[in-house]
Amino acid sequence: MQKRTLGTNGPAVSALGLGTMGMSNGAYGDADRTEAIATVHAALDAGITLIDTSDHYGSGHNEMLLAEALRGRNRDDYLLSVKFGALQKPGGGFGGQDGRPASVRNFLVHSLVRLGVDHVDVYRPARLDPEVPIEETVGAIKEMIDGGYVRYLGLSEVGADTIRRAHAVHPVTDLQIEYSLISRGVEAEVLPTLRELGIGMTAYGVLSRGLISGHWSADAVRPGDHRTMMPRFAGENAAHNLALVEALRRVATAKGCTVAQLAIAWVASRGTDIVPVVGARTRERLSEALPAAGLDLTDNDLAEIERAVPAGSARGDRYPTALMSTVAVGN
Repeated sequence: MQKRTLGTNGPAVSALGLGTMGMSNGAYGDADRTEAIATVHAALDAGITLIDTSDHYGSGHNEMLLAEALRGRNRDDYLLSVKFGALQKPGGGFGGQDGRPASVRNFLVHSLVRLGVDHVDVYRPARLDPEVPIEETVGAIKEMIDGGYVRYLGLSEVGADTIRRAHAVHPVTDLQIEYSLISRGVEAEVLPTLRELGIGMTAYGVLSRGLISGHWSADAVRPGDHRTMMPRFAGENAAHNLALVEALRRVATAKGCTVAQLAIAWVASRGTDIVPVVGARTRERLSEALPAAGLDLTDNDLAEIERAVPAGSARGDRYPTALMSTVAVGN
C-alpha cells in the first residue's frame, strides 16, 4: 500500500482510507457485524492505516465495533479519524451540531472509552455549529491536543472562510469533504484554499454512496437505507445518473478495471494531498477497491473519463434539501 501525507503538518497514511459508517445499522439498512469486523481486519492486513468513524454512527455502536475489531492490534499501526457533535433525535433524524467547548471535551471522553484508546489521531466536528464560532470549537480541540488526547485537528464539510479561521487558531491537518466524479463543488474554492494553506483532504463519498460504483440498482435498497431520501437516487435523476455510470463503464472496460476502481483512482489522481476514503462494508467490496490505489491514469484516460462524466453532469443534490444547509459546498 502506497502512502500519502495529510497536509504539510500531518501524518503519513495509507493512500486509501477505510470509512466505517455502513458497518453500523442506520445508514444503509442492517449491517453484518461479523463481516464488518472481518473487513476491518482485511483492510489492516492490506496496509490500510487510516480508519474513519464518528461518534454518531450507529449512536456510538460504530466506535464500539471498531474497538472490538482493533483489539490486539498495535496502536501505532493505525490512525483513527473521529468526527463528533452531530446530534440525533429519538426515532431518527438529524438534530443539529454541538460545537461548544464543554461538549467537545465531553464527546471526546465518550469516544475514547468506546474506542478503548487513550488518544484519537484526528478529531473533527462533523459539521459546523452555526451558533458557536469555529475559533471556540477549535480552541477546545487544541486543548485536547496539548493534553495528548488528540494528535491532529481536522475539519469536515466547511467552506474556505471557516478553514482559514480555524487554521489561524491551530494548524488544520485535513478537511474531510465529499469529492467524486459527480460531486466536484470543492474544486472552485475549497481545494485551492487547502493547497494554499498546506492542508490535506480526506475525500469521502468517492463512489457517491454506491451510485457510481457500477453495482447499484434500486432493487438492492433495503429497509432503513437512507439513500431512499437522497435526490440523486430518485426516479428520473437516478436513471440519468446511471446512464453516466454506463458511459464510465465503457472507459473502465477499455482500461481493464472496474467502474469502482476507475472512480476511486480518479479522485486519487486529483493530487497526492488527497486520500480517498472508501466506505467498504464487506471484504468483497474492499478487495475491489484496493487495486485503485495503484491504478495509473494517463492523460488520455482522464480525458475519456471527463467525456463520460463531465463536471456538473449529475442530477439531484447529494443530500436531501433539509441537510444541504448543513454543508458549505454544494454539488
